[in-house]
Amino acid sequence: MAKILLVDDAAFMRMMVKNSLTKGGYADATFVEAQDGVDACQKYNDEKPDLVIMDITMPNMDGLQALKKIREGDPNAKVVMCTAMGQESMVVEAIKNGARDFVVKPFNAERICATVKDILG
Repeated sequence: MAKILLVDDAAFMRMMVKNSLTKGGYADATFVEAQDGVDACQKYNDEKPDLVIMDITMPNMDGLQALKKIREGDPNAKVVMCTAMGQESMVVEAIKNGARDFVVKPFNAERICATVKDILG
């Protein structure tokens, strides 16, 4: 059973990802939620999730900073970044810093499920 950390400052977006994954074959997954990069780093260390799905633009600590910090502590961390259209340069930066993939918002439920399946199997 997979443990997935959902990181977004918008509770609605966390719920959308969770619902998409639950309906798309991950109903038995455990979901942990964080509202910003600081919270994400703490929850990652506490929960040791199998996968992180994280927004880039957030208050306190953005997704790029959180990605770097998480990967410093765990170089094998599996992180998928979520980004709005028009933030391609941030996506390139995230991939350079170890993100496994990215999903563009507003995302397609099938795309996010396929991305998770590719990474977790």
